[in-house]
Parts: sequence; structure tokens; C-alpha cells
Amino acid sequence: MKRPARPLLALAAALAVAVPTILFGSSAAYADPISQTSGFYVNPQSSPASWVAANPGDGRASAIRTEIAQKPMASWFGNWSGDIAAAVGNYVAAADAVDKLPLLVAYNLPGRDACGGHSGGGAGSVAAYDAWIAAFASAIGNRPAVVVLEPDSLGDFNCMTQAQINDRVGMLARAANQFRSKAPNTWAYLDAGNPGWVDARTMAQRLNMAGVANAHGFALNVSNYFTTGENTNYGNAVASTLRNDFGYTKPYVIDTSRNRNGSNGQWCNPAGRRIGTPTQIGGGAEMLLWLKTPGESDGNCGVGAGSTAGQFLPEVAYKLVFGY
Repeated sequence: MKRPARPLLALAAALAVAVPTILFGSSAAYADPISQTSGFYVNPQSSPASWVAANPGDGRASAIRTEIAQKPMASWFGNWSGDIAAAVGNYVAAADAVDKLPLLVAYNLPGRDACGGHSGGGAGSVAAYDAWIAAFASAIGNRPAVVVLEPDSLGDFNCMTQAQINDRVGMLARAANQFRSKAPNTWAYLDAGNPGWVDARTMAQRLNMAGVANAHGFALNVSNYFTTGENTNYGNAVASTLRNDFGYTKPYVIDTSRNRNGSNGQWCNPAGRRIGTPTQIGGGAEMLLWLKTPGESDGNCGVGAGSTAGQFLPEVAYKLVFGY
């Protein structure tokens, strides 16, 4: 999976200090999953962890283990996940059993990545998606979780008809409502692209159409490379526009998995990138999260030529640690 930049708490008190005041408001309807857990979940079966376990003698294994595999990061769920209720339920149960907070990404919209193409696919129809995301939310139930909804969904409408756009924002709005009603201890964030995609006002308008009022917040930079500072400036502008134009505002999270060196203008497996700040509370946003798994390909492009989106590439992972 990949997320582009196509051209043109912990303690609540500590969290309140870390996040600008502008970001708060309209989020009190949700219980706090952070205060219900003792840190973020590290998936022992993530793709880098699985590769390390299978290749213990590889000279790259130690660095990939300590710098990537042992860090909390999101697990992605889509049409490859099989029975979505079982897949999500088992994952959240594993985190709950060790009192940790799981990070999940839902990635199954019909026509997913319509304008990029490397991660195409998704549910076969609007009705199929509605049923899938309802089962996803129900599988979490009352357990604490963080969910990012549908990377790519609002960043690029250029290749879509108005009818397709209407279907898309409708599905997202209904998805936000599913988590609100069926997963009350989940913080759900609608994906909001990145600073290199569309201007903040346009993104705020799209988020509002897509029902962000009923989500906990929005997510930035998923699978992209823009610096934390660039995302903070953009996120604050989006949140300010939501407040000024629509009467509410929302917190946001930033994907820092590969953003230490910033963006060079390319989104698909660019060379010379590095892993960023590991998953944490605060840091300029509500949370900094590893949403993209470092080392997983964005598609058949760049330093991942010959790979498919989501394939783990140990050499890419190793170079993300050291930056060459």
C-alpha cells in the first residue's frame, strides 16, 4: 500500500500541553483509548518482524529488528484480509490481551487509489463496502483502538466523476458513523492527504462533506514523506478552516514512518528517505504514528522497481534506517 503526494493521554494533561489549543473541540463524544491502555501495540507478525524471524542470519536483520520491527505501527486491512470481522477481531483481541492500543488502517473503498493506480482494488460496490466497514467497526466493539479510514480517498478527485465523488464521500460519512455507534472506544480519523496535494481549504471542505464531524479527527501524510513541521502547519490550517467555515474543529495525527528527510517531490519509493519519529503521543499533533510500514513497497516504481504495493523489501527497509 502507498500514499501519495501527487503533483498539483499516557495522560490527558500531557496531551493537552503537546497539542495546540486550536486542535481541540468536537471530540468529547469519544472515550479516550489512550488512557485505557498502557502504550501502543507492537505486532509480532508484522511484515518486518516476519522477515527478521525468517532471516536471522542476514546482516540487515539486527537493524531492521531494533529500528523497525520492534516499533509500534499500523496494520492495514482490505480485500486481502478475508473475513474482516475475524481479521480485525483477532488483531484487536491480541492487543487487548496485553493492554496495548492497536493501530489499524481501513483500505477497501471501491475504486481505491483510482487516480494513482499502484494500489487499486477495493470492495466491489458501495453496498459491499458499507457492509465491510460495518463489520470492521463491530469487530472492534468496546475495545480501545485507533483507526485511520481510507488513505487516498480525499486527496485526488481529478480522475473521478461527480457521481463517483458523491458515492465516495457518502461511504466515508457512513463509515465514520459506524465507528461512532459501534466502536465507542475507538478514535477514527479520516485520511486528509498531505501538504503537497490540495490546499488546506479544499481539504477541509472535502473532510466536512465526508463526515469528519462524526469522526474523532483526520490523518495526514499517510505513506508519504513530508516533514512533521510541514504537516503541522497544514493540519493547523485545515483545523482552523473547519472551525471558521463549519463551526467545529478536529485534532489530527501525522504518519512519521518515513518522513525524517522530508519529501523530494516523489511519492512512489523515492531514494534517500529515512524513518521518522516513532509512534508517540503529541509531538505537534495529537499523535505521531507509523501508519505505513517502513520497508513495504509503494508499488512497482523507484527503488521498489519490480515489486508490488505492500510487498516488504528488506533492502529498502535497511536503507530507511540509515538514509542511503
